[in-house]
Amino acid sequence: MILVRNRQQLLSGNKLLAVLTFIAVLASCSPKITKPVVKTPAKPVEQKTAAKFTQGNISVFVPFQLNKFNLKTVTKAQIGKADMALDFYQGLMLGIDSAANTGLNFKVNVFDTRDDNSQLATLIKKEAVKSSNLIIGPVFPDGVKYMTGFSEVNKLPLISPLAASKPSEFNNPYLISIVNDIETHGKRVADYIAKENKAEQTIVVLINTKKSSDEAFARPVKSQFASKYPSFVVQEFTSTYVFETKMVKGKKYAVVVCSDDAPFVAPSLTKLHRLKNVAGYPIQVFGHPNWAKQTYNIDQLQSLETVLSSSYHIDYKSKNAVDFVKVYRDKYEFEPTEYAFKGFDIGFYFGKLMAKYGISYTDYLIKEKYKGLTNDFDFGYDAEYGYYNKHLKILQYKDTALVQVD
Repeated sequence: MILVRNRQQLLSGNKLLAVLTFIAVLASCSPKITKPVVKTPAKPVEQKTAAKFTQGNISVFVPFQLNKFNLKTVTKAQIGKADMALDFYQGLMLGIDSAANTGLNFKVNVFDTRDDNSQLATLIKKEAVKSSNLIIGPVFPDGVKYMTGFSEVNKLPLISPLAASKPSEFNNPYLISIVNDIETHGKRVADYIAKENKAEQTIVVLINTKKSSDEAFARPVKSQFASKYPSFVVQEFTSTYVFETKMVKGKKYAVVVCSDDAPFVAPSLTKLHRLKNVAGYPIQVFGHPNWAKQTYNIDQLQSLETVLSSSYHIDYKSKNAVDFVKVYRDKYEFEPTEYAFKGFDIGFYFGKLMAKYGISYTDYLIKEKYKGLTNDFDFGYDAEYGYYNKHLKILQYKDTALVQVD
């Protein structure tokens, strides 16, 4: 993977404030330019397209909400409120900067959406936005929904970078959804269980309280088994206490706990741990994807060989991750969060795709897979709601950490 260009000088606290002040302007242009690298395309038609496309114009919509700060007296604590947006933006710019090394100039227009649709209404009137080849953001679902009409009318690809909403909620054929929705998670978990277990030896159990949020995860798991793996026995219980009364010896249990409600999950894990380690039932637990951001007993999670699906995972021991952390730390004087990693992957992947295929880069979205620092991209397409990322990682608790196993 190409990472970033030569390291730039450190940003002091004052320089960081200057950067924020600069971003606060309605449209700040940050061109990333390198000398074009001449490459002979594999197909003549690609060479013709690339010759006409000399600059990628990208508009970035992020909720800095700097209108809430007094830029003359702002403190680092106040700036911290914009951490997510700032980290995502900084990682994104490093990614686009790296993509520029593949032979294309970029002009990046950065806008503060203020997380306000009235602000979006003003921004989309700007010629810089209308002439974009790609829009990245808004970050939150309401903003993405508001931008749908503009994206469709102008036939502008629009990336939803962080929202885990169903693409079908927006009905935008130009939408590019990065984060997997809960339905995709459920199907992926079902596929993994079926791949790793034999139907004649395993009973799949769903612990489902029937709350709407739990049902959203349970429904695709059940549907996937019914349609693709009908030989598996699938049972469903409202709690681990009811499940205990129905257990039989001689079977392995793949238990999917469909809830992310900590007061429910914690005692459920305790019960399952006892059933495995005291009563002797072979049990493996599959958790809700939100568990990755929650705190549970790590010994229980490991004993139960707990598996989670996840849209992203950072292996901080990998060379690429180590290099990225070093460059980010040197440039910004902060440690990169997950949002900086996510921003880099989006900026690098789409910038590189644009550099390679020119203005027709979206034609290659479903063909060009990507293994990134935290996200992997493998896009599918639906004519009604656009491009969606099909790739999901499978993580397991090992050695007090989540490790990717599939």
